[in-house]
Amino acid sequence: MKRKNITILGDGAWGTTLAILLAENGHNVFIWSAFPEHLEELDKKRENKKYLSGIKIPQSINFEKDLSIAIEKSDWIIFAIPSKFFRDVAKQVKQTKTPLKGKVFINVAKGLEQKTFKRMTEILKEELGSVQVAVLSGPTIAIEVAKKMPAIIVVASINKKVAKDIQEIFSNNYFRVYTSSDIVGVEISGPLKNIIAVVAGISDGLGFGANTKAAILTRGIVEIQRLGQKLGAKKKTFSGIAGLGDLSTTCISPESRNRTFGERIAKGETLDKILKTTDGIIEGVTTSEAVYQLSKKYRVDMPLARGVYQIIYEKKSPKEVVRDLMQREKKAE
Repeated sequence: MKRKNITILGDGAWGTTLAILLAENGHNVFIWSAFPEHLEELDKKRENKKYLSGIKIPQSINFEKDLSIAIEKSDWIIFAIPSKFFRDVAKQVKQTKTPLKGKVFINVAKGLEQKTFKRMTEILKEELGSVQVAVLSGPTIAIEVAKKMPAIIVVASINKKVAKDIQEIFSNNYFRVYTSSDIVGVEISGPLKNIIAVVAGISDGLGFGANTKAAILTRGIVEIQRLGQKLGAKKKTFSGIAGLGDLSTTCISPESRNRTFGERIAKGETLDKILKTTDGIIEGVTTSEAVYQLSKKYRVDMPLARGVYQIIYEKKSPKEVVRDLMQREKKAE
């Protein structure tokens, strides 16, 4: 495939991992960050010690402090920005006055905006106008991909050519990309599974076993599917890569920030302490209120998601939440 110019907005673990992958695939890669001093460190040391320790960054990757130049140089723009800051960066892109026609914007963040409950590609459309958008999501723990362990992922776009092009750009012998037209389903799966992963971590922290973890995964995917379909997603998406695939990884992996958060909260650590001692954003925490409010708005029963909300915002103890979950009214599957 012809070499592409690709700009990644964000200097976290996933943004850095994708930059390395794309550079190794033969593309020209630029990384921009809101933290210029961190970019200088990355450029000098060629290692993201804060988010991706031990992985070397190829010399071919360029670090660009000027957002205008970073956007101007590429036709493929990857938003690896946490949901909490996503709209702010989209606004900054718009303010650069760089012509955006013909550029494709790819969201790889797994979150929802807290106040509006909107997906990231919805925010891109609102802020940037009628640009081409896509979402890339799936069971991809950054450090595993960075170590070239085999992984699969799915790209969704309403434009089939865009999806196919992204598939070609990212695919290699350890990273297999599938395509989908269900942008809602693929994009909503990420933030929803993060909340279920918090529950899985709580189970680990309380010392529960495989039976409990299986219960969380099977009932968790039901909750994700219920809300996702109300939002316009296709049912089959949730049994696929972005749904069940990503949910399984995040609930099991010791590298998952969301699972680890749940484990630590169950062991008695405070929310403030966990947030202060965790590198990166814990999306399951930042989006739990949005999901809780969406479940009420669409009248969707989501007891696991509600439990996470109660622990974070109502200071309910994990043990109390587990007790309430097990003592709910009996019903058919």
